[in-house]
Amino acid sequence: MATLVGILSGSASAVFLLALDLATHVREANVWLIALLPLAGFGIGYMYYQYGANSDRGNNLLLDALYHGEKPIPLRMTPLVLFGTIFTHLFGGSAGREGTAVQMGGSLADQLTTWFALSKSSRRIIIICGVSGGFASVFGTPLAGAIFSLEWMLIRKFRWQSIFPAFLAAFIADWVCEYGWGVGHTMYSISEIPAHSFVNLLWVIPAGIAFGLSARLFAETGHVVSTVFKKVISYPPFRPFVGGILVALVVYFSGTTTYIGLGVPRIVEAFENPLPWYDWLVKTGLTGLTLGSGFKGGEVTPLFFTGATLGNALSAWIPLPLSLLAALGFVGVFSGATNTPMACTVMGMELFGIEAGIFLGLASLVAYFFSGKGSIYASQNIEAKYLWRL
Repeated sequence: MATLVGILSGSASAVFLLALDLATHVREANVWLIALLPLAGFGIGYMYYQYGANSDRGNNLLLDALYHGEKPIPLRMTPLVLFGTIFTHLFGGSAGREGTAVQMGGSLADQLTTWFALSKSSRRIIIICGVSGGFASVFGTPLAGAIFSLEWMLIRKFRWQSIFPAFLAAFIADWVCEYGWGVGHTMYSISEIPAHSFVNLLWVIPAGIAFGLSARLFAETGHVVSTVFKKVISYPPFRPFVGGILVALVVYFSGTTTYIGLGVPRIVEAFENPLPWYDWLVKTGLTGLTLGSGFKGGEVTPLFFTGATLGNALSAWIPLPLSLLAALGFVGVFSGATNTPMACTVMGMELFGIEAGIFLGLASLVAYFFSGKGSIYASQNIEAKYLWRL
């Protein structure tokens, strides 16, 4: 079953990445499409309002299904989140892709619960496999994908029965996406890794604190925007309509499309050249506004953007190589916002090489603790994060 889940989730991610790449190119070639973002938002909101049932809860639905054994995740989640995310990117929303891949993988995997009459414990393993396959295939990081699914969904409650299926699904999904469908992934590199001295490692700590606080700000921004929109606008389809107006106005008056979409070119640039110090703040605000108002997509790539550009900005004060600080922010903000320091450390080593592992691990751990008791996923179980209360 893990093999089947890997094939399904890897194929779904491949189709999604190809469609997303096409949508991004079309938008960049036709910037006027951003003016239609409010109408796209209304369409997405209406589809979820009329046909989405509880699919609108996204990743939180996967977590609740795992924790509480709720009803099977509806298959409709896959096409809804797929097309919702594509239209969000086509018309200029600021969002990521991980949430879509994870939701598609989880919803496709959970269909096996009905087909094969799985027990509650087996269902949990299959959902974990779906999350593992979706994450691994969308980023090209199978080890991190498997660890993310275990760490994200079962904080301090690892079950040995889940480990092998999660890794198998992750590797198969990654192979299917990259070699079966021929879909590649963005390459990043650290140009200089300093000596592993006490002083250099000590400088990672203030950077990690900044990444943790940034992660908390990112998570709270999305939650606050969502709460305000739900309180002020009672009819759900109007929420992304209004959010689309605000995002389109920001793009119009700023005169740049740098901060919408995935922002991958800017992430790559953060490893190479100094950037404006406020990049990470703008991306945090636009992503919170986009997703909080009801558009669809993931948070992880915007977290990469936020972390990499914040690390880039910190290079003016912290005497570590710019590319290394960008890499530390890349994984550190992600770690703090999702409470997955192990997965982030491994992802960093898969993307940047094992030579930077100690720096990456330290930044992820510090950011994890200093992000506080918050998460971009409202249903995530983080009660055991601290021995003390924050």
